[in-house]
Amino acid sequence: MSGPFFSRLDLAEFRNYARLSLDVGSGCICLFGENGAGKTNILEAISVLGPGRALRGAELADMGRRDLARGAAPNPKPWQVSGRLHTASGPIQIAAGIEDVQGAWRRFGRIDGAVSTPQKLASVLRLVWLTPNMDRLFAGPRSERLKFFDRLTFGLVPDHGAAVAGYERALRERQKLLEEPAPDPAWLDAVEARAAAFAADLVRARVDMLRLLDAQIARAPRAPFPRAEIALAGAMEAEAASGADAPALAARLQAAWRSGRPRDAQAGRCLAGPHRSDLLVRHTLKDQPADASSTGEQKALLIGIILAYAAALAARAPDAAPILLLDEAAAHLDAARREGLAARLESLGCQAWLTGVDASLFDAFSAAAPRIEIRDGAARQL
Repeated sequence: MSGPFFSRLDLAEFRNYARLSLDVGSGCICLFGENGAGKTNILEAISVLGPGRALRGAELADMGRRDLARGAAPNPKPWQVSGRLHTASGPIQIAAGIEDVQGAWRRFGRIDGAVSTPQKLASVLRLVWLTPNMDRLFAGPRSERLKFFDRLTFGLVPDHGAAVAGYERALRERQKLLEEPAPDPAWLDAVEARAAAFAADLVRARVDMLRLLDAQIARAPRAPFPRAEIALAGAMEAEAASGADAPALAARLQAAWRSGRPRDAQAGRCLAGPHRSDLLVRHTLKDQPADASSTGEQKALLIGIILAYAAALAARAPDAAPILLLDEAAAHLDAARREGLAARLESLGCQAWLTGVDASLFDAFSAAAPRIEIRDGAARQL
């Protein structure tokens, strides 16, 4: 096994599960069942154990099981997800959920019973996922591609999430100041300096991730998943790739913001900075942008990137390998690519949780990969 893995997962009052416990092994776990049975809910439960937004991006209160019996009003409940995670340093218990604190929902995260920060969670648990709504990631909004790449970067730089969050908070503060009739220039300078420092850190982390991922893609097999050419389109990323250090990056951005205050005030948003960057992907063999490819080819390109990412982190340090959450990954894949996916996942050794509507979708996986049927809020292993 080349990375961390869950040996047990427990859900309480989460989505459609009053209680669910799964005991699994270290490799691939194949969940199957009808649409709406709750397969994706299990992947989402795993995703809440990591830092940042969960797999669906849902609000915390919306994840609680709701009692709709006899026409009752929706009543979200406190919920908890916990898992036994095996790491190079030994097993640890991770838990996350929400609790009612003076009438308001509050998220909590714990490692071995002690309160944990998002940065600590990111250092012990790296997650990457593929969901059906990502099938057209390359043709969709630029912001979604950037969020996807930033989540990959969390796995390389655990503090990246804090830098992204700090940058976004500072930009919101700057915009509020710009909306005032006579904003204080000194206060704006201070806010922009803080935001620019975060921007420089997150941009350098993105560039490091791009180099690592690009090198791994070049080493990846040419089949069955098409090779992708990836790039970051952004002025700061280009400067960082050319060798600019953090102080120089921050200083240039501060100057751009200072001169652009009237424009940003009128636009109602900040028009310069790494939040405006984009992830560009090309289908190398066909020499065309990814968004010009078919849905199946786009999904194959995305799977190839995720597999390269897992291999890149595992090569750096065995305990840095991510856990993969692949929701309906076999959809739009032909038999050859399903076989290729099984072979690549099993050779990687990363734990992967996969879902599908039918157990036959997992015929290419070894007999060691459990097939677990999900039905009516319960699980049954074949």
